[in-house]
Amino acid sequence: MKRSAILACLTLTVVACAGQTPAAAPDRTGLDPAQSTPSASASPSPSPSPSRTGPPEFTAKVTKIARDRLPYSWRPGCPVSYQDLRLVTMTYWGFDDRPHTGELVVNKNVTGDITTAFRKLYDMRFPIRQMRLVDVYKGDDFDSIEADNTSAFNCRKATGSGNWSNHAYGKAVDINPRENPYVTASGGTAHQNAEQFTKRPMKGKGVINPGDKVVRAFASVGWEWGGYWSGIKDYQHFSKGGG
Repeated sequence: MKRSAILACLTLTVVACAGQTPAAAPDRTGLDPAQSTPSASASPSPSPSPSRTGPPEFTAKVTKIARDRLPYSWRPGCPVSYQDLRLVTMTYWGFDDRPHTGELVVNKNVTGDITTAFRKLYDMRFPIRQMRLVDVYKGDDFDSIEADNTSAFNCRKATGSGNWSNHAYGKAVDINPRENPYVTASGGTAHQNAEQFTKRPMKGKGVINPGDKVVRAFASVGWEWGGYWSGIKDYQHFSKGGG
């Protein structure tokens, strides 16, 4: 055997000289070597800083509304074509203190007003019970109010009038109608579940009061509040140009 080979054998085990891989030293820790902990001299990895995630930002998407989405709230003879209406899908803050996504149908000319005002409501965490198309209630305004539903377009006459409501033009919205009822001049309301909310000012979740942030948010885009009407009060109601 050559001298170099002899030297190689002296530095390896007999098994290694036979061409086999040396056996790994037995692990005396009882752990899988792949899972063993770093030595005491190794610097520990820094712990990641806890992340703080808040509610998502307000979002709003404006799209055309298909005729079949309005089976009850629109019909031929309404003062506005359904082609002049838009579906606004946007974020709102719920009574459960969580963000939700709702839908309103409004006139295409006021989509900017609506998204601006509701962005302010979301940022101030003003709670809204729900926000669904009135067609979910077969276009029945009474049933939508009973469900405390925030809605906008509905081709109907103004309450107690033969004239078209601003809702029929897509230029009005009713917000939390249970907490903000339509109140007659005598102080009554048609909805028993709203009787405790007929006075103003008053405290309460989702309640709108004279001069508050909600009223100011809509006033900033030129919308009027029904709570300022003389005699009859419509605390849920905001509209472009009144009525």
